[in-house]
Amino acid sequence: MLFKLVKLARPVQWVKNSILLAALLFAGEITNLAKLQTAFWATAIFCLLSSVIYIYNDIVDSEKDKEHPLKRNRPIASGEISKSTAAFFLLIILVVGLWGAWYINYSFFIVSLLFIFLNFFYTLVLKNIVIVDVMTIALSFVLRAYAGAIAISVPASKWLVISTLFLALFLILGKRRHEMILLDDKAVSHRKSLDKYSPYLLDQLIGVVTASVVVIHILYSLSNEVAEKLHTEYMYITIPFVLFGIFRYLYLIHKEEKGGSPTTEAVSDIPIIIDVILFTVTVYLIMYVL
Repeated sequence: MLFKLVKLARPVQWVKNSILLAALLFAGEITNLAKLQTAFWATAIFCLLSSVIYIYNDIVDSEKDKEHPLKRNRPIASGEISKSTAAFFLLIILVVGLWGAWYINYSFFIVSLLFIFLNFFYTLVLKNIVIVDVMTIALSFVLRAYAGAIAISVPASKWLVISTLFLALFLILGKRRHEMILLDDKAVSHRKSLDKYSPYLLDQLIGVVTASVVVIHILYSLSNEVAEKLHTEYMYITIPFVLFGIFRYLYLIHKEEKGGSPTTEAVSDIPIIIDVILFTVTVYLIMYVL
């Protein structure tokens, strides 16, 4: 049963919450042990809260998931765990997560509540509204990034917020495109909003946000304001890593027909893993060594 509950919590998806550590890295506070500890606790709390959302979504969508070639293997859809057991487990980790959020600080607790309410509302209503559905998920990533800054009491820069928004949109639109290709005629029965999309429209939207992600990072890397704040003029060195990551993910979407789970690609695709590691190490060297 324990294994099934862990599977229900989807720990592989917790990597999404690493965005909470971005503020710590880019604020130059990664060597501050107290803030480092707080940032990791904040990330762990959002992992719990994310699992609350996943479980709630699985309870609500269990019947639809049975028709999905991949999601039908989830614990509730497959019948491994009952809805009542899942709801009880959800309640436990929700209480633990919100208690931890309150312990960090009041503002972090409020953002945590907003994160929960936004995602609950998404599951019930917003996921069926074209464009609004992807914007809502992107906003939940922005809340994660913002929560990471609040947890360690540093300002959430406009660059962090905007970059997170467009990068999240890039990944989400890729996921929507994969769903349409994978499910074909069954796409609408699984997700109503897919009736309003088309592969061509999604390719156009992906093109817009792809260019936006690249341009925003270039502007950030060359900004005098950023150079003065971070005390370095070498952030432009990270541009090739961002370009490669974007290009690699586009390759996976269009040539390998992947992208259904951005998290899975992030933890299983070797080139992307290497690229993320090199990007992170480069940022660290630029900000803390050079």
